[in-house]
Amino acid sequence: MSDRRTEGEKTRRKTLGDEHVNRSQSTQTEFDAPFMDLITEAAWGHVWSRDTISPRERSMLTLALLAGLGNWEEFALHLRATANTGATPEDIREVLLHVAIYAGVPRANHAFKLARQILAERGENV
Repeated sequence: MSDRRTEGEKTRRKTLGDEHVNRSQSTQTEFDAPFMDLITEAAWGHVWSRDTISPRERSMLTLALLAGLGNWEEFALHLRATANTGATPEDIREVLLHVAIYAGVPRANHAFKLARQILAERGENV
């Protein structure tokens, strides 16, 4: 296992939580193992492990991109991860206001709906 892969695994667990990573790994097969290695090393080991910007800022960027692209499953995953990255409900609101202007109101509207649900599950008063 490469150093980047090892660092990526550590960062992925810190960001998404052991429960999610363990569940994801339990469903991994020989077919998708190379893909999981790729994203763990590239996304988590190269991009998410950099210290140029904070996990909070990286989380906010990721939410904006995922909402703007309409990748709702990944958006929900990363929204849940804000409990670990330090992005607050106020940060999320600001991100989604930017999404409305730069990616479209329908995308932001759906993202706000998901955010309200997920943050409420977490006990946030939104």
